[in-house]
Amino acid sequence: MTVALDSSRAAYERARLSIGGGVGSGLRAAMQPHPLFVRAARGAHVWDLDGDRYVDYVMAWGPMVLGHSDPRIIEAVAEVLPRMQVVGTGHEMEHRAAEAVLAAVPHGERLLWSNTGTEAVQVALRLARAGTGRRRVLKFAKSYHGWHDTVYAAMDEASDSAGSAVDERAMSASRGQSPSVLDDLVVARFNDVAQVERILGEAVERDLAAVLVDPIMSNAGVEVPSPEFLATLRSMCDRHGVVLIFDEVIAGFRIARGGAAERFGVRPDLSVFGKAMAGGFTQSAVVGRADLIDQVTSGVTHAGTFNANPIALAAVEATMGALAEPGLYAALEAISATFHDRIGGILDAAPDGGSLRRIGSLLQYVPGSGATGLHGTGGRWGEILAGMLRRGHQFMPSGKVFLSTAHTSSDIESTALALEQLLGAPNPGKDPS
Repeated sequence: MTVALDSSRAAYERARLSIGGGVGSGLRAAMQPHPLFVRAARGAHVWDLDGDRYVDYVMAWGPMVLGHSDPRIIEAVAEVLPRMQVVGTGHEMEHRAAEAVLAAVPHGERLLWSNTGTEAVQVALRLARAGTGRRRVLKFAKSYHGWHDTVYAAMDEASDSAGSAVDERAMSASRGQSPSVLDDLVVARFNDVAQVERILGEAVERDLAAVLVDPIMSNAGVEVPSPEFLATLRSMCDRHGVVLIFDEVIAGFRIARGGAAERFGVRPDLSVFGKAMAGGFTQSAVVGRADLIDQVTSGVTHAGTFNANPIALAAVEATMGALAEPGLYAALEAISATFHDRIGGILDAAPDGGSLRRIGSLLQYVPGSGATGLHGTGGRWGEILAGMLRRGHQFMPSGKVFLSTAHTSSDIESTALALEQLLGAPNPGKDPS
């Protein structure tokens, strides 16, 4: 099957006249050959404006662990929607959804509701600073914790790839970013146990309030932590009075029902969750120690008109209930392993085809060079991205691949056949029509 993409091209050109960059979120403009515009999404598929169907491995950039339009979530939301939308008062969905989340997370004593992951990270850092009386944060090179000035930082890619020590100073990653706030960041290398031992050993002198870490580096190549890395962070934070924060916005509830604490056996003080927790609705949360979170009753400001939106929380409760069903994660693991083996085998066999990394249902394309960046990858992926879209299979420009319980072996076989055709063509990624 070959799709023309004409309707999406026309819609993109029209959108550029009224929307900055023509997209609702900047990285969507990196889609090749141009952003796809859809009118419907169900299960593992989306349909474009012409009615052409695509197997979807974007899954809304990660949230759709259960697939699009899961009936359990739609029914829960439909029950609440006619009764209330945003009310600005307490309502029972607040504690019902909170109880469902806390029941899943091993270190969950209390939580705070927020909307996006970027917002929730800021809340977690404020709680850490209030709890420790310190101001600075240790984060890791290439990690992404949202677009806010205080955490969006770059580093010297050349020195990092050469294997030398990462410059511990954070650098601006966007035009218009305030450079003054970056002094609050200390940058280290992920999985470098000796470096974090040295830095955290100087926590008081460095004024370190928190360690902020994506436990599997979701946006930087899907890199798994070494067995001792997270354990070292935990022990050093305990020893020196530093708050350990896991940013689980991408991986949380995708790699395990209990998140990274369940998967890797290390419990942070706070975790930030988003994306998968609400099955396609806008919701995030900071989960963890009651003494830290309860600071909102003693002078730590946490606000937001849309926090604890009853519609989104209905989706959270339904999603967490579905994720608790016996066998769900085993099925998700099985379909993800099938994708990895089948598609990864085709890539491995192709000249300069690259390979796949996988942790649960989160996968990453890795080019032949092995280099991946903060928001994307190079090598042949651009050709694969465009060529597979024309063949009815949607992937992400970053090279990440998200599986869901709605994907089937037939979806994967269809993808494999399209990829074999693409990589065997004289001009991969060019329109075969």
